[in-house]
Amino acid sequence: MLQMMLRPRWVLALLFALAVAAAFALLGQWQIERAVEQSTTIERPTEDVLPLGDLVQPDTATEQVATAQRVEVEGVYVPGDTVLVEGRLNDGVAGYWVVAHLEVTDAAAGGLPVALGWAADRETAQDAADAFDASVVEEVGADAAGVGAETQVVGRFLPSEAPVAPDEDGDPFAMTTVAVAQLINVWADYDDRPVYFGYITTTDAAPGLEAIASPPPEHTFELNWLNVFYAVEWAVFAGFAVYLWYRLVRDAVEREQQEAEEAAAAAAADAAPGAAADSAGDPADSAAAEAK
Repeated sequence: MLQMMLRPRWVLALLFALAVAAAFALLGQWQIERAVEQSTTIERPTEDVLPLGDLVQPDTATEQVATAQRVEVEGVYVPGDTVLVEGRLNDGVAGYWVVAHLEVTDAAAGGLPVALGWAADRETAQDAADAFDASVVEEVGADAAGVGAETQVVGRFLPSEAPVAPDEDGDPFAMTTVAVAQLINVWADYDDRPVYFGYITTTDAAPGLEAIASPPPEHTFELNWLNVFYAVEWAVFAGFAVYLWYRLVRDAVEREQQEAEEAAAAAAADAAPGAAADSAGDPADSAAAEAK
């Protein structure tokens, strides 16, 4: 079989098969590169405190660049619009968030929910919310509308959550998510006014509350498995190209061997009648031999 492989025709066929396999291998490599490229997570400086106005605008969807970014913003709190959001986990413990209403003043005007902190039970959360509203009203500079003095808020900005309907036998006004669409229906006199579709979890908790655990986002890396599957397919095709060449050579060798065996059998068949006649000889000679 080795002699067959070294024939010029099959050497050229081998070179062609290797070229096809190399092309398939390059296509597989390209698919792997695509899988890695599409799955690479772009790291963002989420822990650098950036101005809120540089990242988001009111009445617009939150973009990925702003999600989980630490921001700073100035505004005035609106007392009376503070609500409790139940079922919020803090280091694995369920409790309550106290969420206040901030009107932004150092960027595009609009309402912005601010999660002031966490409490393990409803009574503690409600007491902290009442105390916070009272402190806003008592601040120096509170105007006739009951809006507090300007303050700066630093925390992590997160996109608005979807509202969840309460249970049939539960409190119809209970909130389990920080949903801007639901909050603007709770905030007093907030019809047709700009609002930010996100909220901030403050770094420093309000008095009577614990700071909300808000770790930086994890940078995950996942392959695009569809591209990986295509890359494996191309590798299989490359191997099949070389195997096809080997199979063709093997078939050619087996065909030549079969033809040689058939030719030898035919030659033996042609020679058999002559050998039989020679061995039989002349009948007269046989009789003379017997007489002697």
